[in-house]
Amino acid sequence: MIKNTKVNAAILIIGNEILSGRTKDTNTSTLATWLNSIGVKVEEVRIVPDVEKMIIDTLNVLRKNYDYVFTSGGIGPTHDDITAESVSKTFGLKYEIHKEAFKILEAYYKPGEFNEGRQKMVMMPENAELILNPTSGAPGFSIENVFCLPGVPSILKSMLGGLKNKIVGGEPILSQTISLRTVESEIANSLTKVQDNNKDVEIGSYPFFHAGKLGVSIVLRSENQSKIDECNLQILKFVSEKKIEIVDR
Repeated sequence: MIKNTKVNAAILIIGNEILSGRTKDTNTSTLATWLNSIGVKVEEVRIVPDVEKMIIDTLNVLRKNYDYVFTSGGIGPTHDDITAESVSKTFGLKYEIHKEAFKILEAYYKPGEFNEGRQKMVMMPENAELILNPTSGAPGFSIENVFCLPGVPSILKSMLGGLKNKIVGGEPILSQTISLRTVESEIANSLTKVQDNNKDVEIGSYPFFHAGKLGVSIVLRSENQSKIDECNLQILKFVSEKKIEIVDR
């Protein structure tokens, strides 16, 4: 494990159904939470339709700017699942049958069920490394720093464990939340001063509406728990001075 090293990532969500609103994207949250836990900070998320040129152009930007890129969606058996072929073109690689993936799915399905449509799921860039799928058989794959996962949230989540040894992160990113019965304008100046004095802690404020009342959750994020603790004390000091109520959420 690399220590004290900033490791970053981008997430690329692929699919017309996300952009149309028919399907809710939960994979960003799942991936970001998991990556944070192993010391990889997600710094950019993009959503693109099932359009080859857009996938290729976006991947070319992201893979050069980030340590890791994770894609979600477009690796199923239907005509609009074009992620694998687009990734092949991104890297200038042949798009071909992955022999190991073929064996996995041939064994997974009953005789006669591994039809032409399903065989599309073993078409990948040449020399792709497989990401095993404990839920539905069909593997994802990786090429260099790009990791391609399915769009179905439960399947994507089940595949993350198999990635742990392939991702080298920095220090895990820790977080702490303080929820207050207040509005952002009341604490903005005080929070800015605390942020200015704590450059190693990322401070975010997020309004919420709970039990019929407004509030603000302050989230502190850092690789160092002692720095979070110090920042927390400074926030609690001005909260006390302003007589702001702390609430459990």
